[in-house]
Amino acid sequence: MSGLFGIVSNENCISDLYYGTDYHSHLGTEFGGIAFFDEKGSPVKKIHDIANSQFKSKFYEGSDKIVSNLGIGVISDKDPQPLTFESKFGPFAICCAGLITNKDELVSMLINKGISFSELDRGETNATELVAHLINQEGSIVEGIEKMYDKICGSISLLLLTKDGIYCARDRNGVTPLVIAEKNGSVAVTSESCSFPNLGFTVKKYIEPGEIVFLSQKGIEDIKAGGYDNKICAFLWIYTGFPASSYEGINVEKVRENCGIYLAKRDNVEVDLVSGVPDSGTCHAIGYAMHSKKPFRRVLVKYTPGYGRSYTPLSQDVRDKIALMKLIANDEIVKNNRIILCEDSIVRGTQLKNFTITKLKNAGVKEVHVRPACPPLMFPCIYNLSTRSTKELAARKAIRAIEGKDIDDVSEYLNPDSKKYKKMIDWIAKDLGVTSLRYQLLDDMVKAIGLSKNKLCLYCWTGKGFQKSLNGY
Repeated sequence: MSGLFGIVSNENCISDLYYGTDYHSHLGTEFGGIAFFDEKGSPVKKIHDIANSQFKSKFYEGSDKIVSNLGIGVISDKDPQPLTFESKFGPFAICCAGLITNKDELVSMLINKGISFSELDRGETNATELVAHLINQEGSIVEGIEKMYDKICGSISLLLLTKDGIYCARDRNGVTPLVIAEKNGSVAVTSESCSFPNLGFTVKKYIEPGEIVFLSQKGIEDIKAGGYDNKICAFLWIYTGFPASSYEGINVEKVRENCGIYLAKRDNVEVDLVSGVPDSGTCHAIGYAMHSKKPFRRVLVKYTPGYGRSYTPLSQDVRDKIALMKLIANDEIVKNNRIILCEDSIVRGTQLKNFTITKLKNAGVKEVHVRPACPPLMFPCIYNLSTRSTKELAARKAIRAIEGKDIDDVSEYLNPDSKKYKKMIDWIAKDLGVTSLRYQLLDDMVKAIGLSKNKLCLYCWTGKGFQKSLNGY
């Protein structure tokens, strides 16, 4: 999931743009970029590869020489962006978050109309360029955004920068969040509300699914009302989001503590201490310790934030390298102890098995009881870049081993009261080499978040969600 930030001010705003964008570094590992209008009224973009370095290190030098009163920035999970265009609407820059699952079909359609694509990366068309071309087909920017949403499958939230301001559009499913804030003389929009406090902004508005808002020096202008059913990604609270952020007004850290509390309520295992897999597992473990009255201690310590997250990179080799290097077991805390180990989720299971559990065993742990804060992941995400196939998922590997083949109907394995569900959990626990394994129940996770099921995207756990054709919603 990419992270977006935009700002319009009556004075030079590059410092706020730089730091506001940097506060999304936990969301993407591929590219970081900013775009702004210079003093001559021309759009300028700066994009850097951040696969092996942080956004700050690439953009800090020279940022003090840029002068502009409006701009957008992005930490991207895949494509280089923002992109700049000269169009019939005038010059603009654009950045996007989300996933277009019918991208190839739409690209072919536009090529057949004579549209060329120039932003090829590793042999693939840039999704942000596709969105820009779809918008350019219509009579106005707003009409273009609306028609783009009619055509795509998946989800796209975007910021489109013109010399007069920023168009902010949240995807119609509401999978990815956008929130607006103000301070004296400035208005800003972001994916992560944690961008605002240290920059002095106060939250004013959570953009609704399908809503289009225009930010300018005049303030916040509602262009197109929302009104679509909200299906915000539940995984934002469980793993993806930053602890100090809030979505729909609900704080991430608080939800993770709630998840840990619900895990502890259903547990009766005797242990010596509670710990979490840093960073996101730590919050869940704090909640577990709060309810269980067992001491919270750090058996695993993350070596500096620079190692990033092992879930987000697209390459398994890179994921494994980060997982190996970033966490260090604290032998003196681990040795001879029975441990509850809270984790945000078990996706593929390879890193937990090959690195985390192995480190704890080498450090002399007596027992490891793993408690993921969400149910078993069963389906690859259709709205953002994460898992791309069912074969990657630990739960599907277990089902394949139990059934002797891949099966389409996994309904029995979704029921935590069924015998097949128990077999699946036992298989995963044995494969991981842990003393016990107990997943969060779906209903408990939903209660921990505090929104009703029909306002959350739970597709990766249930296989049910918004599916859409080219004919629209």
